Amino acid sequence: MAKPPTSPTPVTYADAGVDISRANRTKQRIKYLAHKTFTKGVLSEIGGFGGVFAVDKAKYTDPLLVSSVDGVGTKLKVAFEMKLHSTVGADLVNHCVNDIAVQGAAPLFFMDYLATGKLEPSVAEQIVEGIADACKHNGCALIGGETAEMPGFYPDGEYDLAGFIVGVVERDRIITGKDVQIGDIILGLASNGLHTNGYSLARKLLFEVAHYSPETYVNEIKNKVGNELMRTHRSYWPVLKKLIDAQCVTALAHITGGGITENLPRVLPRGTAAAIELGSWTVPPIFEHLQQLGNVPQDEMLRTFNMGLGMLLVVPTAKFKKAQTVLERVGEKAFTIGRIVKGERKVIYS
Repeated sequence: MAKPPTSPTPVTYADAGVDISRANRTKQRIKYLAHKTFTKGVLSEIGGFGGVFAVDKAKYTDPLLVSSVDGVGTKLKVAFEMKLHSTVGADLVNHCVNDIAVQGAAPLFFMDYLATGKLEPSVAEQIVEGIADACKHNGCALIGGETAEMPGFYPDGEYDLAGFIVGVVERDRIITGKDVQIGDIILGLASNGLHTNGYSLARKLLFEVAHYSPETYVNEIKNKVGNELMRTHRSYWPVLKKLIDAQCVTALAHITGGGITENLPRVLPRGTAAAIELGSWTVPPIFEHLQQLGNVPQDEMLRTFNMGLGMLLVVPTAKFKKAQTVLERVGEKAFTIGRIVKGERKVIYS
């Protein structure tokens, strides 16, 4: 049996495309950025095998932990083309914060996963800086994560990004939608563009059908295509916290993949449906332009994009004025878009 060929010189991990020293230098910078987000609940250092966080027992009587995990999706493709990496971290954090906020949970800590073929320290730093800034803004600690270098797995200049969040809510304050009643009012809070959903269809329409580039200025949207697509996913937590503290809402729905059509029914109890009045809110021009470019059916638009509403609130009639007062105090405009009616957990458009 012939002997297998061997290398005449020693082969290292760096020769295979993974530079541990370079990665360690990058992680030191990440450690510094994460430290700026630490709250008093953080009990561990960045770089350990696991992050440790203590829930404040003096603040919570019967705390429940609420968790969520998500990614940025194909919005990253636009970021690669534009070489803009400073906003996708905020997209990730804010999306995850919103996902647990709908149950009334305050964010406690966040962990990220960044994977790439070849680690570019400057790119990684921009991404993590965006994550850290968004964590700080949401009162959330970045306590750890994973930076994976996988040669040959991703094309040059590309990466994937995902995040995991844990929040806390008192057992008797958790929002489940069980108290939603027929007649309750549905309010919508404006989105900041597409947020992080519907990008596969948007990219196809803008770049393949219309043959735009990220630098193309489009009169219909009064913006360059790339700038419009890279608008940051909003965090609604600062607004929702005020409403939750005032006990104004019985259900909240984060409008992400699936649009209003798929997301609002997730928080409706049996025997109820949502009657939504089309035209009752301002639809940003980007959505109208996308629909025109692809002759996209209205129902497809409503179940793919947020259509200008990133968060929906279900408010009892008796609490409506109180909710309006809270929203006015924080400078948030809300659209009255419908009511809860009798039905079976679906959205009825009119």
